[in-house]
Amino acid sequence: MTRVLVAGVVAGVISILAGPRFIAFLRRKELGQQIREEGPAGHVVKQGTPTMGGVLILVAASIAFFALSRYKLTGLTVIFVTLSCGAIGFLDDFTKLTHKRSLGLSGRWKLILLALVAAGAGYLAHRAHIEHQTSVYVPGTATRVNLGWFWYVFVFIVIAGAANGVNLSDGVDGLAAGTAIISLFTFTTMAIVAFIRSNPSHAALRDPNKLDLALVGAALIGGAIGFLWYNAFPAEVFMGDTGSMALGGALAGFAIMTKTELLLLLIGGVYLVMALSVIIQVLSFRYFGRRVFLMAPIHHHFEMKAWSETKIMVRFWIVAGILCAAGFALFYRYYLKFTV
Repeated sequence: MTRVLVAGVVAGVISILAGPRFIAFLRRKELGQQIREEGPAGHVVKQGTPTMGGVLILVAASIAFFALSRYKLTGLTVIFVTLSCGAIGFLDDFTKLTHKRSLGLSGRWKLILLALVAAGAGYLAHRAHIEHQTSVYVPGTATRVNLGWFWYVFVFIVIAGAANGVNLSDGVDGLAAGTAIISLFTFTTMAIVAFIRSNPSHAALRDPNKLDLALVGAALIGGAIGFLWYNAFPAEVFMGDTGSMALGGALAGFAIMTKTELLLLLIGGVYLVMALSVIIQVLSFRYFGRRVFLMAPIHHHFEMKAWSETKIMVRFWIVAGILCAAGFALFYRYYLKFTV
């Protein structure tokens, strides 16, 4: 348990101490954010703000995790999905910066690369011998739906959905980082509770696989907190797709390796709302010629209603906390008996 706390502290210290030098490096290289013309008018002042700050999160978290991990496949799978999704985001950011535009990789290439990540995650999950690997538990029903080979398609949907959902939330200073920290804290707490319950009487006999999951979560939380120090309004650096896709991948990896895929709908509920707002907006405009929101994703709708970025950020944090609390309650009530 001490190693979990140390991982979080180490990652946080690295992220905070390295932040100023890293931001200065991004400025020297002129690696600044390209702002979409169709975005909120108030975002024009953010043009040129250093981006790809997600690298700071990933480096800090990776150092802390690999220094303290016992290298179990559960934790390694989550860090693999995290770093792989982060690499896809990095390619997207790099494309934007080199072409001086707000659009990076095409959607087709993103999906192809995410499919490769999902294939790797599915293979590693299979090697980890997770119980009921290809089934999905429906809380409150005592039912497990066996997906068979379709489970690998399901893994792709979970990873692609989470990665893109967090990516959509990265439009207000501190919003994506703060909500991701809350979600990661929930998964980390779940892993710790499962670790303790795996053998309440003898600490030495507890399941190290669950401890490694907690280590990944703590390291990512520490790295994200250090990043948030510089990303809070007014942001000195943005995480870019590098960070948002990595954090989304991490949440998906946790859901897959803890067999709580359906709970991700609550633990990542804020990101689901973001994605649904975009889908609703597109469908409504395409078929009815009218917009439901002033602008999508929904946090931009509130910006257009003259909410400050700080108000939007804090209120979404509150919503994320409520949804994550509900997700943890369901885990404790229905899932815990299957994870010990």
